[in-house]
Amino acid sequence: MKIALGCDHRGSAATQALVSHLKADGHEVEIVSDLNGSMSDYPDSAYAACSRVASGEAERAILICGTGIGMCIAANKMRGIRAALAQDELSAQLSRTHNDANVLCLSADLIGHTLVKRIVDTWVRTPFDGGRHLRRLHKIEAIERGEDPSALRA
Repeated sequence: MKIALGCDHRGSAATQALVSHLKADGHEVEIVSDLNGSMSDYPDSAYAACSRVASGEAERAILICGTGIGMCIAANKMRGIRAALAQDELSAQLSRTHNDANVLCLSADLIGHTLVKRIVDTWVRTPFDGGRHLRRLHKIEAIERGEDPSALRA
């Protein structure tokens, strides 16, 4: 799977730790941020990584900032992006099975590198369930188009 990785300065160390882990698992990784730890703004990295997903250049993206919250807010402003903040393996799993999340947002400050890797492993390996959840994704797409999602029927 091709995965775009983005971070701000607070997420650079966690992102560095994740690069080799993902590559060892057979993923193609594109880093869209500087990993030198110098001051950077999370919306810039969120846009760069999510643009790759929205255009089809990457299948998914992983974004890391101090809390993961800013990245998640910025990412979800983009059409076609379904970003989820996960702080444990269950939320990562459900973001895939129920929401078909194509962007994972993580906290560099609140969870350690070992847990980050476990969350990422769960997220990249979990498929979307489809079924009743697909109807809800169509409603999210309606919202992106500026339409009332309740007007959509099963």
